[in-house]
Amino acid sequence: MRRNQGLAGIGCALRLEFSGPTRMTDAAAAWKQVVALATVTDPLTRTGTGLLAFGAFAFDESSTEASVLIVPEIIVGREDGQCWVTRIWATGENAPEQSMAKDPLVLHPLGDEYRIALLPGALPPDDFLTAVSSGIERIRAQQVNKVVLARDLVGRVPAESDLRRAITKLALGYPDCWTYAVDGLIGSSPETLIRADHGSVNARVLAGTISRGADAEDDREAALTLATSSKDGDEHEFAVQSVLKSLRPHTSVLATSEIPFTVKLPNLWHLATDLEGTLSDGSTSLDLIAALHPTAAVAGTPTDTALSLIRELEPFDRGRYAGPVGWVGADGDGEWAIALRCAQVAPTGGITAYAGCGIVLESDPERELAETKMKFRPIVEAFG
Repeated sequence: MRRNQGLAGIGCALRLEFSGPTRMTDAAAAWKQVVALATVTDPLTRTGTGLLAFGAFAFDESSTEASVLIVPEIIVGREDGQCWVTRIWATGENAPEQSMAKDPLVLHPLGDEYRIALLPGALPPDDFLTAVSSGIERIRAQQVNKVVLARDLVGRVPAESDLRRAITKLALGYPDCWTYAVDGLIGSSPETLIRADHGSVNARVLAGTISRGADAEDDREAALTLATSSKDGDEHEFAVQSVLKSLRPHTSVLATSEIPFTVKLPNLWHLATDLEGTLSDGSTSLDLIAALHPTAAVAGTPTDTALSLIRELEPFDRGRYAGPVGWVGADGDGEWAIALRCAQVAPTGGITAYAGCGIVLESDPERELAETKMKFRPIVEAFG
């Protein structure tokens, strides 16, 4: 959901799980098989109607967290003042509205309120400072140009908690972000990994961050400081170039905004670049996320070296944090964000939230720690 427009799924008609280094290409192949076997009646034939799946993919190929594509039984969509409902069921079974005892589209009241504390997890603040210092030393030794390091917060929601409360807070508090809730992965991401729509592709690259000012004048000064920062500019350029390199083989035309611009969120400023292109090889949105992930914005550069360093310095499995999250349609089009400002909620109620920073030679560990605190704010406020 973004700006009060988007898609919501109810129930599960089909769940597919993937893992390992080919998890996204496997998903692309499996989705093509599902589509080929499906019978679709779609009189609207617009983006977001017909057969589609919601997805969330693990960041690392070695993650124990499953990557998933989930086809709901019922999808409710809303865009430009129009709404629609799609119902999906297995061949030979009854349609969902015939098999359910009551109408699933009836509004159910929100559950009881809850407030929980999120506390340091496997990488507490002092250890994060040490990890950042180690990352800077590796950069100084020219082993890597940039590495993105994250830390975690953990907590637990009471049994039977209504996660719609947290999701609603995120959607209302961050309307310009992609608010998502897929298989327990909940967050509001400011970064579009890729959007594919009838042969056109676009993305928004974010790298470089500064906190909002205390008043209007301070806020303008903060935005100017970010826009003119050589440290943030270098970090941002690494991210842009990694996306361009990944997309060029799939596009005939690919253009970017001339210079990075600042994007204002409720709690911070980001440095951003928009990319637009035209697909030339028939790639689906799943093919594209396989080509793009992980970008330098969430891993670093060179990619393989940065990933090795992340595995060495982060004492936890990132799960689906910083992986692709979004949806894909029967035609392969779809919208995928990078799972940032997020938490994974386990079926037992355990929560793990993540926030990370791009580390370059000019980075300062204390400033990077402060940046993670800013980035935790959406999730901390949604649950706390």
